[in-house]
Amino acid sequence: MALRNVFKTNMVKSGTRYFSQEASFVSVTVNDKNGVATLEMQRPPVNGINYELLSQLSSTLTDLEKNKSRGLILTSKNDGVFSAGLDILDIYKPDQERIKLFWTALQDTWIKLYGSSYPTVALINGHSPAGGCLLALCCEYRVMFKNRTIGLNETQLGIVAPKWVIDSLKNVVGTRKAELALTAGVMYTTEEALNIGLIDEIIENKTEGMARSEAFISRFAKISPIARGLSKKYVRGNTIEDMVKNRKEDLDNFVMFANLPAVQEGLGLYIQSLKKKSKA
Repeated sequence: MALRNVFKTNMVKSGTRYFSQEASFVSVTVNDKNGVATLEMQRPPVNGINYELLSQLSSTLTDLEKNKSRGLILTSKNDGVFSAGLDILDIYKPDQERIKLFWTALQDTWIKLYGSSYPTVALINGHSPAGGCLLALCCEYRVMFKNRTIGLNETQLGIVAPKWVIDSLKNVVGTRKAELALTAGVMYTTEEALNIGLIDEIIENKTEGMARSEAFISRFAKISPIARGLSKKYVRGNTIEDMVKNRKEDLDNFVMFANLPAVQEGLGLYIQSLKKKSKA
């Protein structure tokens, strides 16, 4: 499977690994035996989701779709953190043009991952709050390390998740559990996440996680890709169509909300708390 140049530099194939000759925030490998791609996020230190990471994720997802991927495993290079969520520095005292590009890139990435025709698995090998949880929710199946946490905890930061993010959670755990999770900004342990249906399996390590992820994707080996893809589209289509129909309003609402003085003040306090922790 050849991936096009997604990082404005020549892509080089070494065995089954495609890498950029410049620093990049994602690494893609393709299993030659089953055609399944593994996408590792690698933006140190915690895979904070900023415009650049989203752009690379979005471009890679486009390539996988064009090349009719047999499946995708989304994971992290760092076994401590899957993704710490949206990079607050892209939201705090934002450049107004960049924040629009940032949110548009998030919308694009969600549409492509949530609506992908090929089967997808999130191998959650680290903590996964907020945007990290959203990426995992986009996938069809989720396997997760023990002793990690996951959840949409936006309300703890004074932020409200948009409808399409809420729908992503509702479609997995149901309306009642989603309401309880979202209003309190709950972060679930791995075991708690399994109990409410937020994840599907608990794994010990990445080797086991890869095996479980590939086992899920292999379920579809003898099923028509067209029939499988259309079935997924019919299940998820209304959620995607609703988001696409209202994406300009969603963008405007996010930019307005992010610029509110109370929100900026809350983000500033949170950044200061992180700085104190790093010095401790």
